[in-house]
Amino acid sequence: MKKRKLLSQRHPFLYFLAVNARRIKRQLEWVFDGKKYAKTKASDKLDFRIKKHQSVLLKKLGDNNEQLQINKVTNLKIASAKINGIIIKPGETFSFCKLVGLPTKEKGYLLGMELSFGEAKAGIGGGICQISNLIHWLVIHSPLTVTERYHHSFDQFPDDGRVLPFGSGATVFYNYLDYQFTNNTEHKFQINLWFTDKCLEGELRIDTELNYAYHVSEKEHQFLKIDHQFYRKNEIWRDKILKFEGGKVVATELIMKNFARVTYTPAEFLDTTE
Repeated sequence: MKKRKLLSQRHPFLYFLAVNARRIKRQLEWVFDGKKYAKTKASDKLDFRIKKHQSVLLKKLGDNNEQLQINKVTNLKIASAKINGIIIKPGETFSFCKLVGLPTKEKGYLLGMELSFGEAKAGIGGGICQISNLIHWLVIHSPLTVTERYHHSFDQFPDDGRVLPFGSGATVFYNYLDYQFTNNTEHKFQINLWFTDKCLEGELRIDTELNYAYHVSEKEHQFLKIDHQFYRKNEIWRDKILKFEGGKVVATELIMKNFARVTYTPAEFLDTTE
């Protein structure tokens, strides 16, 4: 059965009206919500690294236009320059959308791939979620507190060299789908981003070495078939480990629980029959 389109899909004007209303609401929040947003950048790196990660720039994503992947690299470089070196002081909140701003052609952004209404589409600035995904992975390995995070409600592509657990990312859409975290500690933190020929790389640094670290792992991963539709679920857990006591685990917590529709046929179902 063909799925009914949403009202906003049948009447694009209503969609843009709703988006603009939400963007205005967010801009007012940035002024009046009482948060102190991180805005100071430093070229000198803080002394200690908490976590480093890299993300491949050009990925195989189904049969999508290769040019969109190439354009994405340009988008990533523009957006990352707005974040690289940002210092998050005690009491400050990091806001991805506030730092990066609205991606536009005038700023040099190109058409990249976006996931919207369950489909992969071309959109100006598409692909910059790769930065928020990487930053979120760094942050959950730290004592920073994630205060706003969204993830896609569907899984568009089969795993192809996936390194991070499914559902461990953070999607953004200017400006009402933001990624934010707050520094509720007494330490300063810093995010650094850079590029190699094949990867976007990033690190989270701190001004004082901590005596503990975090280990993040996936549990209960499973594909399900319900009423002829595929779904994917998992849980993401975090252990707090004492560095100087033989890696003793002092706390374990569930930090994410994911359940999403899958738009492809999982490999284990390919050879099965109804």
